[in-house]
Amino acid sequence: MGYKVKFWGVRGSIACPSPDHMVYGGNTSCVEISVGNQVFILDAGTGIRALGRELLRQGRRSATLLLTHTHWDHINGFPFFAPAFSGDFALRIMAGHLSGKPGGIRAVLANQMENPTFPVPLSAMRGTLSFDDFAAGDTLTFPPGAVVRTGALRHPNGSTGYRIDYAGVSVCYVTDTEHIPGQPDENVLTLIEGADLVIYDSTYTDDEFPAKVGWGHSTWQEGVRLARAAGAKRLAIFHHDPDHDDAFMAHVEDEARKMWAGTLVARDGMELTMA
Repeated sequence: MGYKVKFWGVRGSIACPSPDHMVYGGNTSCVEISVGNQVFILDAGTGIRALGRELLRQGRRSATLLLTHTHWDHINGFPFFAPAFSGDFALRIMAGHLSGKPGGIRAVLANQMENPTFPVPLSAMRGTLSFDDFAAGDTLTFPPGAVVRTGALRHPNGSTGYRIDYAGVSVCYVTDTEHIPGQPDENVLTLIEGADLVIYDSTYTDDEFPAKVGWGHSTWQEGVRLARAAGAKRLAIFHHDPDHDDAFMAHVEDEARKMWAGTLVARDGMELTMA
């Protein structure tokens, strides 16, 4: 089945399904990566709801959810992931920023679904759910051929970047992360070296960034700089600020392509065939 990438949610911070967010999308972070017969889900923002419906339509019976971190915009779609309520679906949930913390990733997702903030508890999910906490920097293997490398990112409360290698193709998912101007992040450079596609936290522009230092995000221009320095082939601008409407994003897309032809702006529903 090769290697496919589909964007189900590309927005950061908060979902914004409004008339001026129709072209690029309003769902929060969720990316599906299909390699061979395996499905990896990167983050569980609001985009995971539609992905869940599609997996059921396809008759899928398993998936692996890789979480960058557990800020709300990356997990608040999880309670609406329909396959997890199906008794014949197996979901492996993994995170790299909670290792050694009481309860790990399971506790965070369970707490999100507790009264009074949500009426349906985690225990209502009848699927076979497993929870694995690892340390960012670990390498994870998924037979028969997928290798997932991970790296720590600069973000409040921690975040993990991912690189999924399969059949000679590499796709990297690097969000949420904050750069230091003039100091390329070595963790990111190592993770994305020679990658076929880098999906990068491009919440702000370079002009906006000085007012956002400490918020844990980066810029599309820094994404271009990193991708080019690492010899990556393509960059997907991702995690769009909710204040960036379609007109703003169209301008970003035009400017980014002028800066480097290898850039594209991710949008809800976009699908890429890598091999």
